[in-house]
Amino acid sequence: MTGAETFRDRSARFFNWLDGFGIEVGDYHITLFTAARAVIIIVLVLAFAHIAGRFARRMIRRIKGVDSTQRLLGEKIASIFVWAIAFFVGIDMLGISLTAFTVFSGAFGLAIGFGLQKTFGNLIAGIILLMDRSIKPGDVIAVTDGKGSTFGEVKKIGIRAVSVTTRDNREYLIPNEILMTTQVENWSYSSRQVAISIPVSVAYGSDIDLAERLLLEAAHSSPRVLADPPPGVLLTAFGPSAIEMLVSCWIDDPEDGVLNVRSEVLKEAWHLFRAQGVEIPFPQSDVHLRDSEGLRRLAEALAVRTNPQG
Repeated sequence: MTGAETFRDRSARFFNWLDGFGIEVGDYHITLFTAARAVIIIVLVLAFAHIAGRFARRMIRRIKGVDSTQRLLGEKIASIFVWAIAFFVGIDMLGISLTAFTVFSGAFGLAIGFGLQKTFGNLIAGIILLMDRSIKPGDVIAVTDGKGSTFGEVKKIGIRAVSVTTRDNREYLIPNEILMTTQVENWSYSSRQVAISIPVSVAYGSDIDLAERLLLEAAHSSPRVLADPPPGVLLTAFGPSAIEMLVSCWIDDPEDGVLNVRSEVLKEAWHLFRAQGVEIPFPQSDVHLRDSEGLRRLAEALAVRTNPQG
């Protein structure tokens, strides 16, 4: 009992010593004891929020019957809820008055209005994207803005930006607000089947039926082209120097790109055309000159220059 009292007395003297060093800030008297207490409370609140957030996300991941988008939305809402609770608990434990908190809230609101407007705009836009499920992780999208076009697979929808990975393994972070205000092509929104159109020209005089069969064979040769719906060939126009045809085929893995499928079909069509004698034309023009007095004089002058003794 005496040892317990001695320890209690030592602790009281230590806390009184800490409380003896302080400064005045306005109406508040801040000492080493209150500063140390505030640091401990902040560390405990942050640790609580981190552990509770991980526990809430783990519980949401165990829920069955929801897709990945709904699970991600639930995790983000749970994290915001846990951190909000931790913030208010910390305010209460630190003994900050509501009047001071009101002043802080007003200053924080001004900061949001001026400096953090884009940040909170991206936060709300990200939550809306997750709620309406217009863009989900795994979707293949194409975003066009004033600086160019970005095509790739959505890897992650974050609080500030969406991570899009392109075919060359470059990862672009596109702000959520841009996806809300810009036209976005979602190649896998309602279906992962995507049509690919491949224009091909054959020379006049070629067997059109043979060219169509060879183009269909070339389309079927690509392992990524679907058998259902089947590929098709259309004659689109009689061009100035060629018969224009269009190969249409379907794939169900747009995240792997479309240019490689187009290349496979065109290379196989090239080999088949050469083996079967179907000619692929190149641009050429025929020039017809009408007879005139000036043209005859020019021809005579050229003849004299080429044969001056004649």
